[in-house]
Amino acid sequence: MRSIWKGHIRFSLVNIPIQIFSAVESKGNISFKQLHNKDNGKINYTKTCSECDEEVPYGDIAKGYEYASDQYVVFTKDELENIKLKSTKAIDIEAFVDLAEVHPTRFEAVYYVGPQGEVAQKTFSLFTQTLKKTNKAGIGRIILRDREDVVLLTPHQDALILYKLRYPYEIRDVAKVPDLGTVAVEDDQLKLAEMLVSSLTKTFDEVDFTDRYKIALDEMVQAKVAGKQIISIDETVDDKPVVDIMDALKASIEAAKKKAS
Repeated sequence: MRSIWKGHIRFSLVNIPIQIFSAVESKGNISFKQLHNKDNGKINYTKTCSECDEEVPYGDIAKGYEYASDQYVVFTKDELENIKLKSTKAIDIEAFVDLAEVHPTRFEAVYYVGPQGEVAQKTFSLFTQTLKKTNKAGIGRIILRDREDVVLLTPHQDALILYKLRYPYEIRDVAKVPDLGTVAVEDDQLKLAEMLVSSLTKTFDEVDFTDRYKIALDEMVQAKVAGKQIISIDETVDDKPVVDIMDALKASIEAAKKKAS
């Protein structure tokens, strides 16, 4: 595993050399290229100007911020370079919080953090065990790819997980979701729904996370490569409207019990 960043965690006067790794595995994912369906030639993209309809080379492209409709302030490359923050190669811990206080909408990306060399193992272990003992997560800031991000550090086995956090202004107001509102439900319906939840409850580790789409796609790719005919399977879901909620809940509970037995 190759690190994508090396630096330090500064925990008051304690300095911990660390390295950061991507926690997401992209190897094995199937991706598609866009091709011309007449001759399978790869599709290239050119950047053209909407005013003169000419192709524009990369060196002649500026960045503009649209502050009103079709009104822009233009920034040169040098101007944008001047506002880039210089990395201190350190994550300064600014606060400790309860992980339960961080809403899931704030999590943006996930990374692993480990010590940088044997010399850092003791202080790194001290930090992770302290977080475990206090049941806290550390909040700090890091500069990755010229942008400063607020990050959250939480222990995971012998390592740390680093979450990049979204800023509050990036999260939409859930109250703007249409048709929300508290609607009264009947007690007997609620009890049956709770029974259904209970009958389907299992540990997270027991949940089946098989990527059925990827498996089907892999099989289709291999069949295409082998020159076999592709046969599609129609698995249309029966969409009949539910007439009676109580009957549907009771039937669902019975089905869940049979599946579990």
